[in-house]
Amino acid sequence: MRQRDGDGMTAAGITGSSESKGSTEEETDVPFDPDATGIIPRLVLPDEPAKEPDPPQESADDSPDDSAAEEVVEEVEEDADEEGEDEDEEADTGTLPALRLPSLPATLHIGTPPTRDDASPVKETKRDAAKETKKAEKAEEPGKVEESGDSRTIAIPRPVAKPVAKSAVEAPPEPAPAPAPAVSSTPVAPAPSAPKPTAPRPTEPKPVTPAPAKTPPAAAPPKAGLGARIGQIARNSPTWLPVLLTVEGLLMYILALKVPPGPLRGVDPADINGLGLIAALPVSAFAAILIMLVSFFVTVAQSTDRKFLLLFQIAAITFALHGAGALYAVEPRFPTAYVHAGFVDFIGRTGETAINIDARMGWPGYFALFAFVTKAAGITDMTTILQWTPLLTNLLYLLPFVLILRQVAATTRARWFAALLFVLAQWIGQDYFSPQGFTFALYLAYVAILLRWFGRVEPRTKPIAPKGLRKLLGRLDAMMPGEIANTGTFRADRLLMLMLLLALFFAATASHQITPFMMLGVLTALLILKRTKLTWVLPFFLGLGVLAWISYETVGFWAGQIDAIFGGLGRILTNLQRNTGDRIAGSDPAHTMVLQARLGILVVILALAATGLLRRLRRGVADRAALILLCVPVLALGLQSYGGEIGLRIYMFALPGACLLAAYAFFPNLPADSADVRDETVPVRKRNVRFNPEFTRKLSVVLAAVCAVAFAGAFLVARYGNEKFERVTPGELSAMHYVYDHDKPSARVLYLTAKEGPEVTPTLPWGEKDVELVNFNGQALVFKDPARIDRAVAALKASSRNSYLAVTTGQVAYLQLNEGFAADWGARFRAALDASPDVKKVFSNGDAALYTWKKFVKGTEVPPPQPYKGTRGDPTSPWTPVGLAALGLTWATMFGYEVIRLNGPNRAVKARRRLLWVAIPSFLVAVAVIVERFIYIASIN
Repeated sequence: MRQRDGDGMTAAGITGSSESKGSTEEETDVPFDPDATGIIPRLVLPDEPAKEPDPPQESADDSPDDSAAEEVVEEVEEDADEEGEDEDEEADTGTLPALRLPSLPATLHIGTPPTRDDASPVKETKRDAAKETKKAEKAEEPGKVEESGDSRTIAIPRPVAKPVAKSAVEAPPEPAPAPAPAVSSTPVAPAPSAPKPTAPRPTEPKPVTPAPAKTPPAAAPPKAGLGARIGQIARNSPTWLPVLLTVEGLLMYILALKVPPGPLRGVDPADINGLGLIAALPVSAFAAILIMLVSFFVTVAQSTDRKFLLLFQIAAITFALHGAGALYAVEPRFPTAYVHAGFVDFIGRTGETAINIDARMGWPGYFALFAFVTKAAGITDMTTILQWTPLLTNLLYLLPFVLILRQVAATTRARWFAALLFVLAQWIGQDYFSPQGFTFALYLAYVAILLRWFGRVEPRTKPIAPKGLRKLLGRLDAMMPGEIANTGTFRADRLLMLMLLLALFFAATASHQITPFMMLGVLTALLILKRTKLTWVLPFFLGLGVLAWISYETVGFWAGQIDAIFGGLGRILTNLQRNTGDRIAGSDPAHTMVLQARLGILVVILALAATGLLRRLRRGVADRAALILLCVPVLALGLQSYGGEIGLRIYMFALPGACLLAAYAFFPNLPADSADVRDETVPVRKRNVRFNPEFTRKLSVVLAAVCAVAFAGAFLVARYGNEKFERVTPGELSAMHYVYDHDKPSARVLYLTAKEGPEVTPTLPWGEKDVELVNFNGQALVFKDPARIDRAVAALKASSRNSYLAVTTGQVAYLQLNEGFAADWGARFRAALDASPDVKKVFSNGDAALYTWKKFVKGTEVPPPQPYKGTRGDPTSPWTPVGLAALGLTWATMFGYEVIRLNGPNRAVKARRRLLWVAIPSFLVAVAVIVERFIYIASIN
């Protein structure tokens, strides 16, 4: 639309198209207003008016002003240059916004501009003089659209004013040669000098570039002072401070344990007493652990989830706590690790297993794996492996446990604090080079796969019963689940995970006696509580595998020990007494504190778990998976004492669930639904809110930090409290190597004990080599009176030739701390043996001594070693071939059923039913043959 002004000029405002009528050439490189529709209107001044709809009524006070028009146009162009280049253009098929200039009547208005310090008085006067009607004022408000007839007038908010060059704002316009207003150096085309039949082509708008001579140089920003820089660094401290503290604490800890002993640094093994390693740790080591814990909670308190930093911090804390033995000890600690290395050496040399040598050979999967690895890698000395296995094993535990934590509905703080608790409360000491440490990692991975790929979370659809126990169970079932079920996984992924699940289970079955039962119990409990998509076929499939392995592969172990295997069934109180009371009675006063600290950690972690469970229930959340992980291992207490160590195994397997629930004691809320505020929490029930939520969040972090520091101190006492006899010295290894050098054709070692029995194991680094040649089953009974050597000498005399009585510092320390022997008992006992006319000392150093019988009967020969070949799998029963065939058929049909079931519960129903008709009879036959083998073989032995 066009409107003739008083000087004979025609102003054009564009309302319906991106180009004015009469112009066919498109404009390029035109600055645009980012708040407009994306098209910059052109101001065309043709001679002939075009027939356009009448524009909206403008105020009568608008009058042309050349200088004001030029300044406003320059401002519009500069603002478009600065802010419009990075905006995306949006095509609009409707009317385009009209640009209203003070000097030219227009129909498109720019929103009311803010006051600018550099605005000229003339411009301000012109703006103040404009009297708009109420309708026009509403049209100029930002974001308002005014429609008039078939056109629209859009008021666009003016971008925030930015400083511009003085020459572009304050410089007066050049004098025009004609009285007609002319706009120069602006996007508006100059008026033609004479009327023409067609509209002239407008000039291309170009950004206003001030002349170098007229534009003063821009003032450089003032340099930030030292205080400003320090303030900026301080404001960024949440980003770099946790990293710095973690690295500093880690380096400080390594130096504290590796440097030579001195003031506030170094570890002197002579300072280790009944409290264990904590008595010899320098103050700098405790300070380093405290620094790393503080850095962890500084990161946790932040509103962002810094996963990699938190994982690194937990790994650093794990290194400090579980790697202390590897840092300060010269030789690998824990004597039992050496016999496991001997099993690996035996399998690598012979390619066979020998269950008649040791019952652990009946589950040789772990030993066979390392025999293959060491032989393939050409490793002949396993010292480094034994040294660092505890640390590497605990780091390996973190990976599946963190995956488990990702499947629970908890806040970021709760998840990472549970991971930290898992590290701090894992004092059990089963992470050395052993099958149980390895299979526990398999157990965690097994649980993670169950929850991640086969988890099930379904809301309750059945109505709740009106009263009674069914009402309570119904209300619990209707609560919000504490787990997260992943949906939309591909069938191929589930099939792969199912096969991996079976591989983990059978690897554990072939490596350890207890772990497969824990796995089977967790799967069964998840099915009962409806937390897995798998079917009931899988527990029968896996349970049959465990029974088959025991029946067919470990017959040499159980053939003559039926009572030892099943004798502890149902004796819960007896097993509990052998795992608690028997381990405390008669101990050294200082060492009693270590045992009490272990029980204290157990009590505290269970109390926190109960508190966390109650707090979650109050918020309407039912954590079934966590309860399963906590409660299922406790059922193993009714099986057997497991050599007096079933309590330790239960604690280890129950620890993941206990740590998760204990974290809820501090952070029980559910995560918020907002992706931007993932660490903020939204309680389900908001009753009894007595404190400010922000205050309670801070208080929870502080209380969790205090609890973590207390757990770290208790860990050092509980984990390394036995260090006086669990550490291995170079002198003890030298004594064992002397035996290995003189074990042809065989040898026997007698160890000291205050009570005789099959469950007492040597407290010396035994069995590292030649496990088939050296017998370590000999026991020499000793008494608190070091002069009483008669029973030990009699045991040595009754043994065969080439037998040795070993007296080591580790054995003496065990007797002192656990049996109440005197501090100087070892030296006095060795002196009594030296004075005896019946024995002679063949090896001696500061840590160990070996004695043998002085006068053997002439002609007595060294007995040959115990045979180990040709006994595996014998004896057998007549029905064994039938049982093996039924076993294979059962596994095939059950596996096929579970694979088909992955497609969905309603897919291939008839095919699955046919498989069940085959699987059930074959399963019954396989189980019947297994039972028949137990009865038949036990009867003939």
